[in-house]
Amino acid sequence: MLQNFKAISLSYKKAPLDIRELIALDEISCRQYLQTLKGFIQASDILVLSTCNRTEVYYNSDTDYSTEIVKLLGITKGIENISKYFDYFTILNEHNDAVQHLFEVSMGLESQVVGDMQITNQVKQAYQWAADNETAGPFLHRLMHTIFFTNKRVVQETAFRDGAASTSYASIELIEELTAEIPDPKILVVGLGEIGADVCRNLKDKGFKNVKITNRTLSKAKILAEECEMEVLPFEEIVQGLKEADVIISSVARETPFFTKEMIKRLNVLTFKFFIDLSVPRSVETEVESIPGVLVYNIDTIQNKASEALQQRIDAVPKVKEIILESIEQFNDWSKEMVVSPTINKLKNALESIRQEEMARYLKKLSPEETKRLDNITKSMMQKIIKLPVLQLKAACKRGEAETLIDVLNDLFDLENKSVNSEL
Repeated sequence: MLQNFKAISLSYKKAPLDIRELIALDEISCRQYLQTLKGFIQASDILVLSTCNRTEVYYNSDTDYSTEIVKLLGITKGIENISKYFDYFTILNEHNDAVQHLFEVSMGLESQVVGDMQITNQVKQAYQWAADNETAGPFLHRLMHTIFFTNKRVVQETAFRDGAASTSYASIELIEELTAEIPDPKILVVGLGEIGADVCRNLKDKGFKNVKITNRTLSKAKILAEECEMEVLPFEEIVQGLKEADVIISSVARETPFFTKEMIKRLNVLTFKFFIDLSVPRSVETEVESIPGVLVYNIDTIQNKASEALQQRIDAVPKVKEIILESIEQFNDWSKEMVVSPTINKLKNALESIRQEEMARYLKKLSPEETKRLDNITKSMMQKIIKLPVLQLKAACKRGEAETLIDVLNDLFDLENKSVNSEL
């Protein structure tokens, strides 16, 4: 009954950025989509995860709803004929595959940057939205809490989350080091290509408040500024922005350096100014560093820092997979036991009914003290009687033989009829 968890995934592995951007869901759209799925497909435990690298739907159902899920996604996003993008999706209809995938996504094994530290919070957020919209049942609650516990083990027992393993993460780590003694550092981001935009998002996530962004295309800057809650500096006012900034992050795409020694010299630098050049070719002239008070860090410095951390994470992958395997085995044991929970409850109710009937025959003749003593004795007897069948049921689950024992107990105690009568 419970072995029907499924997933449908669109990620960077098959879909280019423009397709991922088209299909990605913000919080409002995600909540709306959850309600749509809840109303239109016969499924439980629905989780929707959407980031810049992936949009995924997980659900519990005996039926493959992947086609319907994509069509409903198109309706939510206002995309006509979304079926033309169907080949970009990966379908996971096997229970074990879907569970394994969600674990690996949540740990960061499936991220573009192995061990991505953002993904755990994004998964927690997706789970919160599912809980808020009442699409999370007992199965998903248990699965997500197992995943979060697994993540704690990964952090505590491995080096998988240590260090900044992407260029943008490494840049933020460097900024934190450089500005450790500067209260509320002023940061200017120049150029908003993919890496510049990633840096802005990471600056926001890290809590930097005094950030201005500038780009030759003003409309692009405005869109990103709204997303990251940052101030736009008109490109023609860049000189004033350079004078005010403590850190300048440049990802300007051009063949020759944009920031020259002469330009920076005219700023009359009075305090330390840090340039982080993420461009290839370089956008900050090498000679700029000869100006007193100016320090330049180029892409090689950043990538060396990121590469060391990435290798450390890659070395930790086997241990992470071992931890995931242990967690999945424990979760599967719980899932199997869920199958027998209704039978255990019926058996408990049947025995309790017998106990209450027998108690009722003698209560009138007993004092309150005697009644209490008899109640305790019979409850203790019932718990001891039921203990062995419950243990046998759970053991049968692990052997895959639960159905036979369930049938035997149903016949012995007439549980089906007793259940019907109790409902009536």
